[in-house]
Amino acid sequence: MLVGKKAPHFSAMACQEDEIFELSSSRVAGFWTLLFFYPKDFTKVCPTELRALALRAGEFEAEGARILAISTDDVRTHQRWLREELPEVKFPLLADSTHRISSDYGVLVEGEDVAQRAAFIIDPLGVVRYVVVSDMDVGRSVAELLRVLQALKTGALCPADWKKGDKPLPSKLA
Repeated sequence: MLVGKKAPHFSAMACQEDEIFELSSSRVAGFWTLLFFYPKDFTKVCPTELRALALRAGEFEAEGARILAISTDDVRTHQRWLREELPEVKFPLLADSTHRISSDYGVLVEGEDVAQRAAFIIDPLGVVRYVVVSDMDVGRSVAELLRVLQALKTGALCPADWKKGDKPLPSKLA
């Protein structure tokens, strides 16, 4: 389990809109980061998740967070998918075509060579603060990922169903 540990370093080719470039974890050092693993481009559930993220990307940015989506597809497939089906997605898609990043984060599905549907929230110091892994058939809640990011940013104890604007609990005693 990576929660509370330093996030593994990564570097991969990525695309953002029509640009292809190398992207490493050092580029997001100092920022809250949502590392959003998904199984495959050109599928049914994955585009619903990326569209939902795109719709709320401004809220993540307002929290000082960067969104990085990643799958084991190659960068040209990512680029074609963005152009053909997801023009509203403006955050980078990383190409984990070697499967190293998915493996380092413990989300590679052996034998299928795809990443599980997983999300990691990493703090500005590079520490993994939250992990969620979902069944391949069920998309994740972007609202919940944003809520957890906001709760983590308080640095306080936040009760179940805490929302931004709610008061945190009074002490650090769990």
